[in-house]
Amino acid sequence: PAMSTHTIILLQPTKSPNSRTFADFETLQSALEGLCAYYENFLKQQNPARPTITYTVEELFHYLDTLADLTCLVYQASTQSYKPHPREWLKQKVVSMLTRQAQH
Repeated sequence: PAMSTHTIILLQPTKSPNSRTFADFETLQSALEGLCAYYENFLKQQNPARPTITYTVEELFHYLDTLADLTCLVYQASTQSYKPHPREWLKQKVVSMLTRQAQH
């Protein structure tokens, strides 16, 4: 299943190549959660006095759109290689995950 494959998120917050970073996750699900956590950490840095951080999907998407680069590599067992997915694909997967979480 797609949700249980090793996933690498490559992101570059600013135009500077020095800002490039990556994170790898055991599953696509944990990668999506990690992407949300990355945004939450950004919000905490912007609002250190706020005890709780809340945001909408639209705000998350706006943030993801402001990143200079955002790509996701998902391991495909059938080809034993990583398949790249663009920002828009990641955003669709985040919506699916958040919708599922909201229903539970």
